[in-house]
Amino acid sequence: MLKKIRTTVAVIVFALITLLFLDFTGTIHAYFGWLAKIQFLPAFLAMNIGIVIGLILLTFIFGRLYCSVICPLGIMQDIFGRFGRIGKKNKYRYSFSKNHAVLRIVVLVVFSVTLAIPGVSAIAHLIAPYSAFGRIAANLLAPVYALGNNCLAYIAERADSYMFYHVDVWVKSVFSFIIAALTLGVLAVLAWKNGRTWCNNICPIGTILGYISKYSIFKPFIDTEKCNNCGLCSRSCKAACIDGKNHAIDYSRCVDCFNCIDTCKHGAISYRRHTISPAANGEPDKSKRAFLTTSALFLAGATVKAQEKKVDGGLAVIQDKQIPNRTTPPKPAGAQSLKHFTNSCTACQLCVSVCPNGVLRPSSDIASLMQPEMQFENGFCRPECTRCSEVCPTGAIMKITPAEKSSTQIGHAVWIKDNCIVETDGVICGNCARHCPVGAIILVNKEGSPNLKIPVVNTERCIGCGECEYICPARPFSAIYVEGNEVQREI
Repeated sequence: MLKKIRTTVAVIVFALITLLFLDFTGTIHAYFGWLAKIQFLPAFLAMNIGIVIGLILLTFIFGRLYCSVICPLGIMQDIFGRFGRIGKKNKYRYSFSKNHAVLRIVVLVVFSVTLAIPGVSAIAHLIAPYSAFGRIAANLLAPVYALGNNCLAYIAERADSYMFYHVDVWVKSVFSFIIAALTLGVLAVLAWKNGRTWCNNICPIGTILGYISKYSIFKPFIDTEKCNNCGLCSRSCKAACIDGKNHAIDYSRCVDCFNCIDTCKHGAISYRRHTISPAANGEPDKSKRAFLTTSALFLAGATVKAQEKKVDGGLAVIQDKQIPNRTTPPKPAGAQSLKHFTNSCTACQLCVSVCPNGVLRPSSDIASLMQPEMQFENGFCRPECTRCSEVCPTGAIMKITPAEKSSTQIGHAVWIKDNCIVETDGVICGNCARHCPVGAIILVNKEGSPNLKIPVVNTERCIGCGECEYICPARPFSAIYVEGNEVQREI
């Protein structure tokens, strides 16, 4: 019964979290968006102390139930593991393996250090479980879902959006796809062959919760008087943590799947309260000090706060003969600052999945690897749209209202004189000024040509929505682009 309950809950949670990345209408988010916010790392980075304490207490009381029924990446590994059993006569195919404590600590140290260093924290998100699942869902599942719903419209939209724009749009899309595909491939192979190998050797969240679960109140327990050493429990344990010969369980790796209880024919294994210490159960506690050290590093990295920086006003500088190249990438309204966003975002790409205008895309820059970045070739960030702030589970994009967004400056437009068709072709345009939703662009007479007008940007009024960059007819590069603010400000 325990296994059936765990499996049912896990399937429901996995389906709902997956739908969050496929929900283009916002209906699922309205009711089940909280599932993204109870993931461990997003909750930690968002400083949702109540959720973090709740997950720790859950683990301390019941063991690693989080890994079995809440973490979507863990549940996905169980799915691949089940596929690996299809068509095989011997379905009990696992075996006990020793705890690779050194590897787990090394990975946790690397994860904690990279999370603590500004500019490379995105590397830590490559192995964070929720972030890894987000990449898979956003880059592999969401496009397939969209194609299945309206194949012709989807292809036409992408062809129209990409055909006349930068090659790097294609490159970044392919790069994101490759990273997601590699992540899926590695996880699938490991889970297919050996079950929860990733969870118990690589995943830093699994390592943290594993050391807490060693002291959990409720655990699986082997009754040596009833056990006949058949070994079924070891062969059914996808965490490879049951040493049937010595009647020992490594509780730091046990994910409470209850397979052992379900397969034991003699009722020798039960899930109950007991107080056996890890050392007394065949698992010496040699790495406690190292775990506490790396946990301190993890805490330090997750609590880095953004620094304030003043933004100068005035008219935008006209840059001659330059291809638009953003020195500071703009971030969605509600991100507060570039530093806050980079340190808080887990690169789960949930915001990328729900962006209705294709403005948010995964980054290929090493400093913000796979975190969302704003590009305006496909569309612009509509002032009334706040979808990304509504779904962000970490607070990297704080929830804001449309009114607050309309008064938040994420950047300002910069005009490139030598790309403008008024300068290059001598034709009348003014698209950027006509379409600016806040009236931050005005047209002035071009010197020596009274019939032609060129744009001037008031950076004190511009909010950086990107509509001017999107609507600009200049090819191959836009004659006006958005330069981001390091610190967003209210105008």
